[in-house]
Amino acid sequence: MMNTDAFSIRQPALRAWITVALLCVVGCLNYLDRIMITTMRESIVSDIHITDTQFGMLTSVFLWVYGLLSPFAGFLADRFKRSRVIIISLFVWSIVTWMTAHATTYGELLATRALMGISEACYIPAALALITDYHRGPTRSLATGIHMAGIMFGQSLGFLGGWIAEESSWTNAFSTFGIIGVVYAFVLFFFLRDAPSRQITAPAVTTIRFGDAVRNLFSKRAYWLALAFWGMIGVVNWMIVSWLPTYYKEQFNLTQSMAGVYATGYFHTASLLGVLAGGAWADRWSRRNQRARVLVPAIGLCIAAPCILLGASTDALVLAIGGFVMFAFTRTFTDANMMPILCMIADERYRATGYGILNLVSCLIGGLGIYAGGALRDADVNLRSVFQLAAGAALISAVILLSIKTKNADKG
Repeated sequence: MMNTDAFSIRQPALRAWITVALLCVVGCLNYLDRIMITTMRESIVSDIHITDTQFGMLTSVFLWVYGLLSPFAGFLADRFKRSRVIIISLFVWSIVTWMTAHATTYGELLATRALMGISEACYIPAALALITDYHRGPTRSLATGIHMAGIMFGQSLGFLGGWIAEESSWTNAFSTFGIIGVVYAFVLFFFLRDAPSRQITAPAVTTIRFGDAVRNLFSKRAYWLALAFWGMIGVVNWMIVSWLPTYYKEQFNLTQSMAGVYATGYFHTASLLGVLAGGAWADRWSRRNQRARVLVPAIGLCIAAPCILLGASTDALVLAIGGFVMFAFTRTFTDANMMPILCMIADERYRATGYGILNLVSCLIGGLGIYAGGALRDADVNLRSVFQLAAGAALISAVILLSIKTKNADKG
């Protein structure tokens, strides 16, 4: 048995990569369903008659609910079968996506966003924990990065929301992708399974308690720093992702659909490439330097900050796109390495719970950042100033990340 385990660490089985491929599709739907609303601003505002602050609240309430439920959602993935948590999460949020198409008032739309936050909260901690269950050696960051690339692909398709809204109705987009998600949940029911190593230790999993997990995680200084880092990154990411379509449209007089293409299609395609590059680089460097998974995202953030400033200060569309595309490429080095970093500082039993708590902090702070962006716009503060604040936060994040001390737990 020990020899088999050692071999699986060095060379993951085919099922490990099939699992990553299956989850890539789920990750794509996860972020497409949540992000496409940002490219439909004009259609939704004119149809339901809401202010910019109210529109910003649609994303903020999703993030707040998503964040608040994330620790408990992560605990469910540690306590029960991760594969079942993923399938149920996908099914429920897809139903909610379909329901969003039938909202006719601001209150109803706000309620569906809150429900989506509840249902989507269960996915990311469970998916990343399942991937690290399968990938325990020098493929960990790349496997995580490939899954995150699926998420980035979903983000890059966000422009479909604005395009469908202009061509027909914003409700059609939610109906279509909601139905697709329900169908795929049934596909996963037959093909997605927990890692064999975790199935063997299933009796031990039942002894996990939420309180024990929280106490264990917060007893480590490194975890506190990880929380601070992930929260700051949440501010940077959500302030830019949520308001970039509006910035392009207003600053460069673009149509809603073209602004959506530049803000999601180009941006998230770069993110997709960045998360793969960051994962592969960290895996390769980690063979010589055990802090590689910390150093790679820190370097990426030091490059990302000046790129934000470039995109927010130029009057040339091509330079603005270039700056934000480069930001998207380098910032996502973090996404490929955050769960591997967590594996180096947290108990193996509590990884999903630990990631859920990280999501809580990131989403609460990020939601405040998005809401503040809308409030500042209503107060006639331009988005250039908002993005400049995000650049400063990116540099602070890099400093916090470099302060984290890790142990060489890559195989755990």
